[in-house]
Amino acid sequence: MELIRRRLPEIAFAALFGIGLLLGGNAALAGLPKFVDAIIPIMGVEAEAGGADGVARLAVPPNYLKTGFARDRFTPEVLYPVVQSPAPAWLGEAMQIAGKPPPGVTKRPAIAICIDDLGEDIAATEKAMALPREVALSFLPYADTTPSLAEAAVWRGHLVLAHVPMQALGGQDPGPMTLKSGMAADEIARLLGWSLARVPGLVGINNHEGSLFTTDGTALGPVMATLRARHLFFFDSRTGSHSRAETEARAVGVMTAGRDIFLDDDQSQAAIAAQLERLAREARRNGVAIAIGHPHDVTLKLLAAWLAQDHGVEVVPLDEAIRLKNGHPQTLAAR
Repeated sequence: MELIRRRLPEIAFAALFGIGLLLGGNAALAGLPKFVDAIIPIMGVEAEAGGADGVARLAVPPNYLKTGFARDRFTPEVLYPVVQSPAPAWLGEAMQIAGKPPPGVTKRPAIAICIDDLGEDIAATEKAMALPREVALSFLPYADTTPSLAEAAVWRGHLVLAHVPMQALGGQDPGPMTLKSGMAADEIARLLGWSLARVPGLVGINNHEGSLFTTDGTALGPVMATLRARHLFFFDSRTGSHSRAETEARAVGVMTAGRDIFLDDDQSQAAIAAQLERLAREARRNGVAIAIGHPHDVTLKLLAAWLAQDHGVEVVPLDEAIRLKNGHPQTLAAR
């Protein structure tokens, strides 16, 4: 009697299968996976209850005894039904990236924007960091809060520059550690090294003032040598009409380009809006254009609104715009 009880699942299986074949062979075969899916847990429970030592047992959760064949997370799948798995997130992202043009290639005229004079005004710097991450941020090295703010800007995805004080023609004071024409080369290198060390994560520099210093090829020599050794670029703010910075940079292999537009020499809303449109026109005419702005409330507010709209140009990081200005391949929309 005990043997019959233990063999009851096998007997039931054979009987039901035989009846199924008599009533309709194709239907029985089609339902076989579901039947097996249901019967295996019962057999496993029976084996667990009275199987001989050394016999492999199928682990089945106890709730099968209460809920019958109700499926739960432990139910073995017997290839039925076949459910399509969605693509993993990383694969979807990779497929989206694959459809984008490679770096340095843009389908539309390109613009880049750099906001400088950052670091002294914490609130204004925070507002600048809230701009799209394609906007480069340039920090005054001598500001007490520059190291922490520059690090935060890098963390948010912005390109960061040192806004290095350089001697001006009009006698203005650009601030501590200013590079001056006539200084010894090692003194220029020392002062520049101090400025670079104050701006963590920087990728290049631009000049703060400097309308006199940037005209002195000899004084620019140690600057460019330092930048070349550290693989940094020089972005010329073009504060004077006779700057030799780009010439001296290219002579030693330092990546360089100059500013095309100042956004806010005139800080009225109408003037800044006009300069932004001028930036877009310059990009459409030449393929790429670069602007410099400052952390004035009106500039940051208008710039944020303008960048949220489509003006027929593509905003790119500053280093990419510099490469485009130096003749790297690009695809431009019809002008």
